Amino acid sequence: MTLYELCQRDVICISTGANLGKVDDLSFDENTACIENLVLYGRLKLFGLLGREEDTLIPWKDIRKIGSDVILVETKTIVPVRKKKFLFMI
Repeated sequence: MTLYELCQRDVICISTGANLGKVDDLSFDENTACIENLVLYGRLKLFGLLGREEDTLIPWKDIRKIGSDVILVETKTIVPVRKKKFLFMI
């Protein structure tokens, strides 16, 4: 399976049945090169003009099944990640 194929799948929380979104990225441990988290980017605010909501990290150990069209996760530790804000000088 490639990262592209993984990003085509919806992430579904088993306990609530909520669709958390699609996988946008993965985070790796620098020392062991093991996958640590699935990263789901936050939703756009006002068509992206006001930025995005916080990203969500889902620990790799919380994945229960990767199916042909969904990824089932059982997690209570959905961690929002604050993005760094950049100031642009014009």
